[in-house]
Amino acid sequence: MPRRTVRLGRGEHQPRFAPAQADFAAQARFRHRLRRFLHFSERLARRYGVTPAQHQLLLAVRGSSRGWLSVGAIAAELLIRHHSAVGLVERAGRDGLVRKVADPDDHRRVQVHLTTRGRWLIRLLTAAHRRRLARIWLRVPRPR
Repeated sequence: MPRRTVRLGRGEHQPRFAPAQADFAAQARFRHRLRRFLHFSERLARRYGVTPAQHQLLLAVRGSSRGWLSVGAIAAELLIRHHSAVGLVERAGRDGLVRKVADPDDHRRVQVHLTTRGRWLIRLLTAAHRRRLARIWLRVPRPR
């Protein structure tokens, strides 16, 4: 199997320190715990009948200060391409989670709002996530 070389991009530098074994172990533990939380989140979303991507969509829209997001803002928030956001919004609309409203200030844009069902689901999902995060936080070592 050929060996791949990784080139450093602009602004990336070789580390100035040599990480100790404890640094690698701490990062591995953190990544493992983070992945376990994400796995919990994905399973919970599916249990409530939504995909993990729909959960993220609901959270992004609910977390918006305006109470709605454009499709472009959803793409940026979820780190996906615009056409993927369009499909996600369409599917979530068919599932009764969001509704599209013509933007009165810019007729080229639509506003994506949560439906009553979408607001109910994101409240349930967020409450369950807060409970899980509280349990995780209890296990974080306290500084001495």
